[in-house]
Amino acid sequence: MPWNNQGGGGGGGPWGPPPGGNNGPNNPWGRPPGGGGGGGGGPTPPDLEDLLRRSQDRLRRAMPGGFGSGRGVALVVGVLALIWLASGIYRVEADEQGVVMRFGEWTRTEQPGLRYRLPSPIETVLLPKVTRVNRIEVGYRSAGDGRRGDRDVPDESLMLTGDENIVDIDFTVFWVIKDAGNFLFKIRDPESTVKKAAESAMREVIGRTDLQPALTEARQQIETSTTQLLQAMLDEYQSGIQITQVQLQKADPPAPVIDAFNDVQRARADRERARNEAETYRNDIIPRARGEVERLVQEASAYREQVVSLAQGDADRFRKVYEAYALSKDVVAKRMYLETMEEILRGRNKIIVDSAAQGVVPYLPLNQLTPNPAAPTQSVPARPAAPQAGTPAAPQQTNR
Repeated sequence: MPWNNQGGGGGGGPWGPPPGGNNGPNNPWGRPPGGGGGGGGGPTPPDLEDLLRRSQDRLRRAMPGGFGSGRGVALVVGVLALIWLASGIYRVEADEQGVVMRFGEWTRTEQPGLRYRLPSPIETVLLPKVTRVNRIEVGYRSAGDGRRGDRDVPDESLMLTGDENIVDIDFTVFWVIKDAGNFLFKIRDPESTVKKAAESAMREVIGRTDLQPALTEARQQIETSTTQLLQAMLDEYQSGIQITQVQLQKADPPAPVIDAFNDVQRARADRERARNEAETYRNDIIPRARGEVERLVQEASAYREQVVSLAQGDADRFRKVYEAYALSKDVVAKRMYLETMEEILRGRNKIIVDSAAQGVVPYLPLNQLTPNPAAPTQSVPARPAAPQAGTPAAPQQTNR
């Protein structure tokens, strides 16, 4: 019903004329108590009535035909449509991705920022957290405070190595959401999928690794290989998951054989120690032997050079002597004789008996005339002199 009056009466409102047919101002509650027609002496109307009257006047000016007219309906519909369209504005936070669905079907993924979608029920949006690091434990179950507990899961942790031994492996997988659309719509149970894929990848890597490296120096290589293989599997599934780290918590032999394994490890350690000692001894003795060999080679080379040089010198000297002998045989022969005798008699005690002396006994013990009886002496027998008159001469001793 339009709010304007359809007759000639004034002061009407949307609630019709006041009771009693008066034409004065009216309100939803009728005339005030004790009030009269156009002017009465009743109390002043409240401010709410004045506000309603002003609102009615504005609406009448905007829509002369009232709300029931086509213009009013269009205005109301337009306002509602604007509100409905404005409801499609939303914001994607920095740690989120917006997954937009149109009638329940995934259409696109929005990055952080202020975005727009068609209002509900046409399009809806999901905002999963993509920076939160998720953790999955394989082979064990940790306590509530995050530390690894005592409860082991043998069905997950016992694995066969490349040399057909059994190893007990506990590890943790850390992952985040890489593509929220694939994460929400391509896999049904993300945590179970990641766990089973991680266990499969670890078994494959351990199956290519021997027991000893898996327990000692190959831990980093196992983690890296498992991460790469697990990521390839999840990408093939189009899971929208990014593996950030695979961390080994424990790599030990099975509990029933761990004592025997420790004995084997100690024996291997002793063997390695003995090998290292042997290597140390070899590294010490071999350089010494090589140095000794080098010294002997150098000495032999020096001796060879010396002998060759001396031989060449003797040959040159002999050649020079021969050349001089060929020029003067007598002089050279005498000189050679004198040099030879000088070489023979050098450093020896010598007794010279003058052959011209008279009365010398030929067999006189001349060795007793030397000042040092212990020193070796050489006696030269004197030849008998010709008989002459005179006194015998005493023998002369000289050292040369």
